[in-house]
Amino acid sequence: MAHKTIFITGGASGIGRAVAVKFGSQGWFVGLADVNEAGMRETAAMIPAGMSSTHKLDVRDRAAWDVALADCAKVSGGRIDVVFNNAGIPLGGNLTDNNTAEIERCLDINLKGVLFGAQAAHPWLKASAPGSCLLSTASAAGIYGSPGASVYSATKFGVRALTECLDGEWAADQIKVADLMPAFIDTPLIDMTPNQQTNEHIRGRVQNAGLEITPVADVAEAAWNAVHGTALHTRVGKTAHRLAFAARWMPGRLRKMGKASGKPLGGR
Repeated sequence: MAHKTIFITGGASGIGRAVAVKFGSQGWFVGLADVNEAGMRETAAMIPAGMSSTHKLDVRDRAAWDVALADCAKVSGGRIDVVFNNAGIPLGGNLTDNNTAEIERCLDINLKGVLFGAQAAHPWLKASAPGSCLLSTASAAGIYGSPGASVYSATKFGVRALTECLDGEWAADQIKVADLMPAFIDTPLIDMTPNQQTNEHIRGRVQNAGLEITPVADVAEAAWNAVHGTALHTRVGKTAHRLAFAARWMPGRLRKMGKASGKPLGGR
């Protein structure tokens, strides 16, 4: 087989679409997975003909993961080299204002979906090792907890922890494990409201807080470098880099700033 294969969840838009186009432009076969079938078709149209497949997948469904990966392998040449655990949703606001349905949906998609994806990906990545990789989308919210993002941050800290755990667990199988830690990225998610209690979209909150919004192409480039490099965590965007620096060298100041923050993801 002359090409490698990447399987991408959340491939209908945003980061997933940008990464799909990046890898497709480099000659990779791209398996797109999402619940948005129309969006996946749009992404597929941006990839060279015959070099992609689409798979309707709700990442919360463990059995559906096995079906989607097997279907992708059937049309890609029998192997999968990279699984990009990318599907996720935002949730902001004070914890006491988040309702049960919001909390459960965020936990199920952002954390449970990533855990299920890792389980399902393992046999495929083991078979294509060495050189295979499990890449997951964490977040700058997984570097230091931010007020107004308690549930979301908890899920992204979980993705970060999973990456570190599997880096050890899967070393004997020669599977690379890595994650991306982007800050605020210019995707459709940033135009969503952070929770059901507000009509103000996240983009406005980020801009009012004086934070930058990073082009999605930067994340695609970071994903390529993460798959081909050695870093465990790859930060994307100035905010992510500054947050990591402050968390390490100025934790007291960062804590004070958090208490006085404008809470870009929502909250009072």
